[in-house]
Amino acid sequence: MYAVVDIAGQQFKVQKDQQVLAPKLAGQPGDEMEFDKVLLVANDTNVRIGTPVVEGALVKGTIVEHTRGKKIIVFKKKRRKGYAKKRGHVQSYTKVKINEII
Repeated sequence: MYAVVDIAGQQFKVQKDQQVLAPKLAGQPGDEMEFDKVLLVANDTNVRIGTPVVEGALVKGTIVEHTRGKKIIVFKKKRRKGYAKKRGHVQSYTKVKINEII
């Protein structure tokens, strides 16, 4: 059984006991969360597609940890103008373990 769920504006295909890296969510490690924006639920014989969400569907998960991604270097340059700008960015993520798909 799997589901497509919207977590913080991004869509994830999730299954039970899977861990996903979602954009940073409020909460502490060990907190349980419920995601009600379920766009699709499928099992062996049945597929339910929402318009836009599936009524009565729910995905429950637990926050495992807060982490950060790799550093990305943003470099801008204009040739022959003496303009160069170098900046870095590190994105924050939350690792969520999917416990149950209802």
